[in-house]
Amino acid sequence: AQSERARFWEIDVVRGVAVVMMVVYHFVFDLYFFQITDAIFTVPFWFYFQRATAGTFIVLVGVSLAILAQRAATQGRAGVILFRQNVQRGLRIFGWGLVITLATRLVLGPQLAITFGILHFIGVSVAISYPFLRLRWLNLVLGLLIYGLGVFLRQRTFDLPFLLWLGFEPENHVYVDYFPLFPWFGLVLIGLWLGNLLYAGSERRFALPDLAGWQPVRWLEWLGLHSLPLYLLHQPALFAVLTPLLWPRSLR
Repeated sequence: AQSERARFWEIDVVRGVAVVMMVVYHFVFDLYFFQITDAIFTVPFWFYFQRATAGTFIVLVGVSLAILAQRAATQGRAGVILFRQNVQRGLRIFGWGLVITLATRLVLGPQLAITFGILHFIGVSVAISYPFLRLRWLNLVLGLLIYGLGVFLRQRTFDLPFLLWLGFEPENHVYVDYFPLFPWFGLVLIGLWLGNLLYAGSERRFALPDLAGWQPVRWLEWLGLHSLPLYLLHQPALFAVLTPLLWPRSLR
């Protein structure tokens, strides 16, 4: 995330839109869990909706990293200090991913437990981001190459379970949340390129109407500011609401 000081409200708003999309997608997924509709798997729209939601979050990781790096440079915190901060931040996010692993293992069982989901991925991406922070246009090239390699890997299977986190999937791999470095780290690098291009010198480099005071924008901005706790809590909240309403019906 960006520093609380002098945040760019539009980044939090876009992240807030992604939070809303995430909740909508998981609501439809929960309807499948309660045997109300299987649209989440039979209607192609939802596949692309989920990819757009995740892709938005991931690109914004790169954008925010670029802005943080530029601010650190102007404040004399580049180099080892910034490297250490990114590693610590990444490990903290990865730690929440491990909490998700434990929770899903208890609830869904070992076969469907989330072992390298989006929080694991974002944590690792932030931790290893330092060498890429100043590459500018090269990040776009590397990002496209990594994404393309990831698409190539998805068309094949490998008996390399210890490389699952990179994108080497075994045959008949079943998952509910899986974001390997290939292809998804490519979107982080594209986000870094965008952040360095659109917010060079830690200033907005494009014209934008000032909508920060508009109430719907403020709501979305709040959602974006609290995206991590909302990610952790929204599914338990959805289940708490839907279970008494839909569980009896799913047993009919």
